[in-house]
This record gives sequence, C-alpha cells and structure tokens, in this order.
Amino acid sequence: MKTKKHLPLAFYSAILLSIGSCKPYSALAQNRSVAVSTSSEEQMYRPNFHFTPKKGWMNDPNGMFYANGYYHLFYQYYPDGNKWGPMHWGHATSKDLVKWEEQPIAIYPDNDKYIFSGSAVVDVNNTSGLGTGKMAPIVAIYTLHDMTKEKENKIDVEQQDIAYSNDYGFTWQKFKEGNPVVKNPGIRDFRDPKATWDETHKQWILVLAAQDRSQFYKSKDLKNWEYLSDFGKNIGAHGGVWECPDFFQIKVKGTNETKWVLIQSLNPGGANGGSGTQYFIGDFDGKSFTLDANFAKRVEQEKAVWIDYGKDNYAGVTWNNVPSADGRRLFIGWMSNWDYAQDVPTFVWRSSTTIAREIKLIKKGNDYSLISNPVKEINKYVSKTIKGKSLKGKGKLSILEAGKLDLTQAIVNFNLKNIKQDTYTFILSNAIGESLTFGINNSEHYLFVDRSKAGKNDFSEKFASSITKAILDGNQKEGVFKIILDKTSIEIFYNNGEKVITEIFFTNQPFTSLSVSSNEGVELSNLLINQLNIN
Repeated sequence: MKTKKHLPLAFYSAILLSIGSCKPYSALAQNRSVAVSTSSEEQMYRPNFHFTPKKGWMNDPNGMFYANGYYHLFYQYYPDGNKWGPMHWGHATSKDLVKWEEQPIAIYPDNDKYIFSGSAVVDVNNTSGLGTGKMAPIVAIYTLHDMTKEKENKIDVEQQDIAYSNDYGFTWQKFKEGNPVVKNPGIRDFRDPKATWDETHKQWILVLAAQDRSQFYKSKDLKNWEYLSDFGKNIGAHGGVWECPDFFQIKVKGTNETKWVLIQSLNPGGANGGSGTQYFIGDFDGKSFTLDANFAKRVEQEKAVWIDYGKDNYAGVTWNNVPSADGRRLFIGWMSNWDYAQDVPTFVWRSSTTIAREIKLIKKGNDYSLISNPVKEINKYVSKTIKGKSLKGKGKLSILEAGKLDLTQAIVNFNLKNIKQDTYTFILSNAIGESLTFGINNSEHYLFVDRSKAGKNDFSEKFASSITKAILDGNQKEGVFKIILDKTSIEIFYNNGEKVITEIFFTNQPFTSLSVSSNEGVELSNLLINQLNIN
C-alpha cells in the first residue's frame, strides 16, 4: 500500500465541521433532537413509494446486491434519533425496486467504532473461503470509523473491514480473523469502499475515496488487497472531500464497445450547492483508470459532469450481481443534501432514497454520456391514466385541474414542441397558493427548478435560496420530459435522461394542479399523466 501526501487536517476539519459532510466528524453532530410523532407528519411527508425507514436517521445507500429473487438495499442508519449518530447498516429488500420492506438492522457498531458506507458482493466462487454451505457467501466491505481516535485528533481514524453472510444478507458476522483488510495509509478521509468483480482481468477491484482522489486496489480473495493506483487529483470538481465512489464496466448503448465509469460524490461542491455526484468515463487496464480523451476535454470545459443536477441526489451507487439476463446497471441515491438534511421538518424519521434508476452509456459523435431513467417496474403500479394529444396556446394554460388525479404519486410525461428563445414555466400548485416551478429558459440555455414558494423552507437558509439550474447545449427545439412526483419530491428526467434534476420540498397542502406558461406561447404533445397506487 502506498502512503500518499495529504492536505493539512485543519483545512478539512474547518470545512467539515462548519457545513457537515457525508459523515459529520464532530461528536456534537450526534442527535440532540426530540422525536415527535404526529399523524400530520405521516400524512403529509412520508413518501408513498420512495424508501424511508419507519423511524430514525438515514443517509448513504450502500452494500446493494441482488440474490435469490431480492434486491438488497443497505444504508447508513441511526435508529435512535433523527440526526446523524452512531452509524449502523440499515437494511431493506424488494422484489421489484419499487416496493421496499424494511428488515432488521444488518450490522451494528461496536462502542465508538461506527460502521460507515461500503459495498457487498456475491462471492459466487467462494474466493474468500467464507462460505459454509451451498449458498454463495455475501461479503461486505465497509469503513470502520474510530470515534476514539477522532476525539484524539489522530489521522488514521478510518480503515476498511469486512463482514460476511451465509443466508443471502439477512444475518452478518464481522470478520474477526483479519480486519482491517485495508489498513489506513495515513490519510484522514479514507472511506466508502466499492468492490466489484473485474471479469476482463479476473480480479476483484476495490475503489475507495481518499480525501481528494479515488484509490484502486485488487484482490483474489476479498481479504488481501494490493494498492494499484490513484485517480482524480486536480480532475473534476474539488469543492469538498471526495466520497462514495462506484466503478464498473458498461457497454455503450447499441454497440459492443465497453467503457469504465467512475461515479464520485463530493461534499460540498455539488452542481447547485452542497452535496453532489459527478462521473468520469474512460478505460481501465487492470491497474490504472484513464479518462477518455474527448471526455477529458469535456471535464476540463465544464469543470465537472454530473449524474444529477438537483440538490437532492447524493452518494448514489449501483447494485452488484444483477443477473446477466437482466443486463441493467441499476442505481439509487440518497434524496437529501448535507446543507440541510438534519434540519428538514420531519421528526420521526429523516431522509429517503431516490427512485431506483437504470443507467445507460450513450455516445454522441466522439463523446460519451450517462443517461438515467426510472426503472421500468414502476409502470406496473399505474392505476389511472389521463391522456391528452396536444395542448397549444398563449398565456397560462391548465395541464391538470385540481381533483382530476392524485399528484402525490404520479408520473407526468409530455413533449415540449417548437421551443423559441423564451422561458417555459411549469407550475405545480395547491389551494393555499404554494407552488413549485420548473422548466426551460431557452434564452440562457438551462433547465431550472424553483422551490422557494413550495411550502416550508425557513428551517435552512440554503434550502431555497437559489434556483437550481442544469446547463443545456445551446437552444432547444424540442424537449421530452418525464417527471416522477411523490409527496415531497420531484425527479425530472429530460430528453430521455440526458439531464436529471432531483429536489425535495415540504408543502403545507399537497399539490393538486399543473399548468404552464410562456410569453411566446406553448405547444405540448404526447401528454400522459399516470397516477400510481403503491400499497
């Protein structure tokens, strides 16, 4: 293992203690709130279909894999309060990525040793030797964070440990004989390992976040890891500490060409403030990750390329062991932001996940991009549909009147046609005058979301202080929108997922109507609104 130079601890401590991080370091960040259960909170803010724990605090999704008919979702969890505290691995399962069932806590902390983010793999060939029966063992590798060392202002507070399961992830044992499997090399921020099988080079690959870069390791048995290389210093966004990486090989859509994708979160420094997740596309020779030359130019021009431009999609990673017959690369993120996550107006629980998404790699000209869209399984929960062939006119036009359909669980699809150099504003509203607006500014070339009038926002100065923007490439002539609405969230997938914006909000009454306006007039086609029923 190679020891890397690192920035002074005081530099990172000042940042992290002032704004919060993916794992707040101060012991004072632990819960000090009193949980108050109210029926109105459940009715107004508990999502209909985005996963959230019954009680307690949740952040990063981690450890996700598929086995024996179930998608397993683990997550950073503090069951005894509604703010960040001693981290456990919470656990939920689903057969379809839409309806989730909360399971007992998977992995508990020991005293002052917290269980931070990581990953889990299905060790099909029992390379680890941890399997005890006919089932393939599940091996989880996670960051063990030593709070005692943190309080003593030591550097080596984080190491990588493993645990394993011989019942497809429902019960776990910590690996007592050999932890840590990756020792701390003298880096203050050294965490969030993501393991995957590299079929091309016949080895296990591990990527983890090391302060301002990613580090790569290899192994034959998931227990003994060899350092390979670094990536990322002075490349991409560096407004904060790098966290929660993911690394996988994927085919370019419609071809047999493959590329490697590195997903890399950071906090702060996101596209629109606070937490955010960028990505990189390139090649991997079994030791080093190298950016594709055209993608490197794009990163240099744009400073960073984001998987989601909204304020509320962070620390997202993908599932391991999805069957080859399925073939999808499936992703889910934490639907919040460290700027305000511990202050949102829920008390029994805090935070939810995004909807599960399918990621694809596309190529336009010589450049590559990721696109993401909601998993197809959500469509089986459609209970009511309103179709409209077209809508055209000037002024403010009604798309959906109040009472026609439940917008607290809905999918809205439409094409915006013949777009001029104008602003096209879509308005979700309710009877008491609250509204959330989104759309396209085609004069200045960006998508936008404005939640400043969408209910409660006084819990944080940063929650609605700015309009979220996603820059577009020149004038848009037509735009395709797919919008997922839950009680407290909107997820916008533009032009088949080429740009995505995810945001949360806290209205005092549900949104009941949808309208649109622009100065030059609006023309919509292929209008389709689906109400969901996910019980």
